[in-house]
This record gives sequence, C-alpha cells and structure tokens, in this order.
Amino acid sequence: MAFCFISDLHLQEDRPEITEAFISFIEDKASKAERLYVLGDFFETWIGDDDESPLSSLVKETFLNLSKSTDIYTMHGNRDFLIGNKFAEEAGFILIDDLKKEEMFGHSVLLMHGDLLCIDDIDYQSFRTTTREAAWREEFLSKSIIDRKKIASKLRAISKEATGQKKEAIMDVSQDEVLRIMKEFSVNLLIHGHTHRPNVHDVNVNGIPAKRIVLGDWDTHGWFVWLDNDSCELQKFPIS
Repeated sequence: MAFCFISDLHLQEDRPEITEAFISFIEDKASKAERLYVLGDFFETWIGDDDESPLSSLVKETFLNLSKSTDIYTMHGNRDFLIGNKFAEEAGFILIDDLKKEEMFGHSVLLMHGDLLCIDDIDYQSFRTTTREAAWREEFLSKSIIDRKKIASKLRAISKEATGQKKEAIMDVSQDEVLRIMKEFSVNLLIHGHTHRPNVHDVNVNGIPAKRIVLGDWDTHGWFVWLDNDSCELQKFPIS
C-alpha cells in the first residue's frame, strides 16, 4: 500500500508535453498507489466547470480510468481554485480542504497547496482573500466564458509583472509560519507545493524531528512524493 502526491502541473493547451507526461505518470506510477493526492495548481488556469475543452475532457477520462484502482483527492491551488463539484464528480475525484490533516503510515501529515505559508507576500494574500469570497466567485462565474477568459488573462499578466518585481524571499514560505502551523496541527510531516522549490527540509517541532517536503512544478521534470510503510521520498523524472 502506498500514497502518491503531486502538485503544480499547470496543465495547459500549449504545453502538450506536460499533459503527455501526466498521462504516462498516471498509467506507470500513480495507478500502483492506493491514493493519489493533487495539491493544487493542477491546471494553469480554471475559469469554471462550464468551460469545457479537449484538455479538461482528457483529464476527466484519465482520472475516471484511474479511479477504478486508486482514490483521487484534489486540493485547490491559486491557479485553479474555481474547480467545482461538477468537474470533480465528472472526473471521479474528491475535493479536499486546504489545509488537510491525515494519519498516514505512522506519520501525522498536513497537506497544503502552500500559498498560505507565504505570509510575507502581503499583496498576494490580500488578493487571495478577495478571490475566495463567495460574492467574488459568484460575480465572476456569472460572466460569459469569453469575459472570464479575458479577466483571467489580464490577472495572469498582472501577476507575472508583480512577481518579477518582488524579492525571492517574499515569494517563499515564512519559516516562522511553517513552524507555527505544524505546531498548531501537531504534525511531523508537511507536504506542499506552490513555491516551485522542490526540497526536503528537516525541521524541529516541539523538540521532535519533523520534515517539510516541497513538491516541484512540472516543467523540465515531473515531481512526486511516494509514501508507504517503509519510506517517504521526493522523486523526479525527466519530461521530454
């Protein structure tokens, strides 16, 4: 028995090699796990479940096939937080909260997308709070698909420009926030994505050794965590 974790694939129509790598990964690796957890930013952008595309149809087909052997759990990221229950049901996965605590193979595990840990990025946290409000979601989803695509494109451009002007440290997690939240939830393993800085960090929580594992984004490599009774490893493979 094993659990598999991925994050930050940023699937999009103009990066077909990432989609191909995802499908191969599902067939070759994830299908051998009892559970697959997707910790946010599975898509580069998501403007609503009613925006059907060849990519979303392919993902639904792939996940439905996987769900015959593997339970699939998906968490919202900052790019795809509008994924709703309709798409989840059609694709055969279960939406889970960010944050999510689980007991796994003797570990107390906290799962997050990771953006909530970047508290020094005040502008982003303010934007995140606004876009998670029910009123904002309702107003946005009431617009036409064309208008939503225009807004999403504009927001991505603004985000890209803002990111280029921020210091690297601001866009990474706050170490104090990491320790605070691990202590609050009494966990010895934190797995998250978002920062695109894959690594395994040793931390100390209330005098007890613990780990923070950061998943990488899928670009030149695909990244995943494999957790079972014997090990917990961050692994990667090349994307051609």
